[in-house]
Amino acid sequence: MSQIALQTHAHAVVWIDHLVAKVFGIGLTGVSATAVHAHLPSQHLHHKANTIGDGRVQADATFLARVGEAVGGCSDLLVIGPGTEKTELMQYLRTVRPDLNLHVEPSDHPTDGEIVALGRKRFHLD
Repeated sequence: MSQIALQTHAHAVVWIDHLVAKVFGIGLTGVSATAVHAHLPSQHLHHKANTIGDGRVQADATFLARVGEAVGGCSDLLVIGPGTEKTELMQYLRTVRPDLNLHVEPSDHPTDGEIVALGRKRFHLD
């Protein structure tokens, strides 16, 4: 998936973890896709022994805002993913986009096609 400008669609699905958010705009005329990558000093967020503080890598402070920009044109959003990032994104979007119709579901690591199929089913675009 390349990082391209996201076409404006009323419906979108975001699969998110701490490294990347895959954003799929879904409409009757097609699907557009983009990826938003977190800028982390390390790909691991786990505890590191013998460090000052909690030993965790600091999260990218702009990551959620950049994901929010990527879904700026949609009115219905499904957020899926394996960890806590989906919950953090939901909380962020509820603050900055109270008009957005938000849905959240747990998900492991589906393929891009499975993500789009899940969005089509959720938004009744079959």
